[in-house]
Amino acid sequence: MTAPFRFPRFFVTSPSPCPYLPGRQERKVFTELTGPHASELNDALGRIGFRRSQRVAYRPSCAGCAACVSVRVVTQEFTPNATQRKLVKRYDDIDVVACRPWATDEQFQLLRRYLATRHPGGGMAGMDEDDYADMVEHSPVNSMIIEYRTRSRSGERGKLVGACLTDRQADGLSMIYSFFAADDDSRPGLGNYIILDHIMRARDAGLPYVYLGYWVKGSPRMAYKTRYRPIEVLGPEGWRLLHDDTPQIGAFG
Repeated sequence: MTAPFRFPRFFVTSPSPCPYLPGRQERKVFTELTGPHASELNDALGRIGFRRSQRVAYRPSCAGCAACVSVRVVTQEFTPNATQRKLVKRYDDIDVVACRPWATDEQFQLLRRYLATRHPGGGMAGMDEDDYADMVEHSPVNSMIIEYRTRSRSGERGKLVGACLTDRQADGLSMIYSFFAADDDSRPGLGNYIILDHIMRARDAGLPYVYLGYWVKGSPRMAYKTRYRPIEVLGPEGWRLLHDDTPQIGAFG
């Protein structure tokens, strides 16, 4: 007998400093993803702007601010521009493998390098091996680690240069967290390549979207997310295409 669906209980965090907009406070609403219907709940919440972190789905709920906007790439209509085509060609020596969500020391060491280069002193800087394993392995939904490795001529596994914890939802792929060899100057644009690979992967699987999380107009850290067109933003009236003259209107207040 199928267990009945239970409406989730939502909670709100205490305000904390916003990591994107100086002088503002961040607050989140969240719920646990547990039970036999966790995947269905995660899918439904993802369509209204929630993100997953381990067994929790959350979204911004900041008083007086709606700057964080959910974005998703429309995979079937996506056409790479000249720069993106060159990037895909540059990394044709990369082997991409979707693995079960199991943490490895190789992944963790790459994550440490990435955080030290891109986010020193950030909220994840103190993450240890157990924290990383919790992030990867404690997923109540259909998740995978997609690894990006240099191609080895000897038949052995090549060097790990990138990875992404990814959820497969009913309507697309959700990029939960990606990291890569950001300190390797010989491989520029590797993070952008990982996004392009997800778009192509979703399109080949017949999935209409790749969810990229939240975009904040005017935040340099978030600017890369709007380079993949067509891309949709979530507003009060639902999802709509983002144009260069689209005002920043968030779904949440």
